[in-house]
Amino acid sequence: MKSSTFTFIDRDGIAIFVYKWEPDIKPKAVVQIVHGLAEHAKRYTRLAEALCNKGYICFANDQRGHGLTAGDLTEATLEGNAGVLGLDGWKGVVNDVYQLSKIIIKENTKIPLFLLGHSWGAMVSQDYIQEWGNQISGCILSGTSGDYTANEEVKNIVNAEIKEIGLTTPSQKLNDLIFKANNTSWENDEGATGFEWLSRDKKEVQKYIDDPWCGFITPASLWLEFFKGLEKIYHPENEKKIPKILPIYFIAGSLDPIGSKTVGIKSMISRLERYGIKDVSYKFYNDARHEPFNEINRDEVVNDLINWLDSHL
Repeated sequence: MKSSTFTFIDRDGIAIFVYKWEPDIKPKAVVQIVHGLAEHAKRYTRLAEALCNKGYICFANDQRGHGLTAGDLTEATLEGNAGVLGLDGWKGVVNDVYQLSKIIIKENTKIPLFLLGHSWGAMVSQDYIQEWGNQISGCILSGTSGDYTANEEVKNIVNAEIKEIGLTTPSQKLNDLIFKANNTSWENDEGATGFEWLSRDKKEVQKYIDDPWCGFITPASLWLEFFKGLEKIYHPENEKKIPKILPIYFIAGSLDPIGSKTVGIKSMISRLERYGIKDVSYKFYNDARHEPFNEINRDEVVNDLINWLDSHL
């Protein structure tokens, strides 16, 4: 596998940092990876290596306010940068992913492009396929929520936080309000860290904890943008814009709180089928949590993904 990096300038003048992984064998397709909230694209190197071994080129950009797009991956650059998306930030994040797609397509005109988003990245991908789903050959949604109900109380708290501490200051209050509930099922585990909801693999959880650019406290402005994005992607008229012929593959752990332990995802699958999406499939992994590619059964997850990709070439 050959790895390299580059940057491109997005519509708002932001330098977006990109990882590229290329196989040593003839490539048969490209997988563009969209990472989750409060993490970064380099965490997907192991997945990219597995895909490269099977002939897939991989790309992944660090999103606005994340990774090397925001700083230098040290704790010193967190303040004022981490999670800061900028004006109309959700739309900017989605557009950045599409802008990278255009670069990929220009470089790889003869092979298919698949989009793979995890968590926040899956929801960004849902927005993408509503706008440009006809540009890709398939979409993989890992650890998505599948549903969203607007909570006016939380939105009011977000707006109050912005008034009190500003747009870019990390909000511990919102972090506690939104994230602490994710670990409810494991909060009484011996030595609980608050991040057990991510994976059963304690080593992977510890790597996440030890990485200053993972699990960082985000500013209130990010949540304002995120809620705008959720309202957009889960509106029925927007879900109906997804191309009927676009293959979609859902991946989730059966205990993932983000997808309400698959309840939210099953609801989305039913909706998409009702809207006439012809190729919707899924794989739920028993007892797995939020990060299937960092789970104890990750080899199984990756093999299933490769089989799905191979079947859609």
